[in-house]
Amino acid sequence: QVQVVESGGGLVQAGEALRLTCTVSGSTFDRYAMGWFRQAPGQEREAVSYISSNAITTYYSVSVKGRFTISRDNAKNTLYLQMNSLKPEDTAIYYCAADAFPKSSNSWHYPANYRSWGQGAQVTVSS
Repeated sequence: QVQVVESGGGLVQAGEALRLTCTVSGSTFDRYAMGWFRQAPGQEREAVSYISSNAITTYYSVSVKGRFTISRDNAKNTLYLQMNSLKPEDTAIYYCAADAFPKSSNSWHYPANYRSWGQGAQVTVSS
């Protein structure tokens, strides 16, 4: 069974940066496609970014493209999300998700396409 744990959330001011980390245990990390999602209060969970198991393919939502960078270190079983130029509208709980099957540009943003999820990390951006 795959365990997914996020860390690195916190409170920052607008314009600052933050890096989220996600560690995966219980299986072979380099076989998993990974995604970052977020959910603000009263809103649906939305996709933020995706990275393929070999890190060759990445996708970003329009709202974060150019500000956020997804990466992974398969030797450390760790996924990262570097978030720069943060805005108050980035405030949300951020979730890391893993799945054994690769995603396309049409499928990466659906939460139902990911089997394993972390408990979430709160990111709050003050204005």
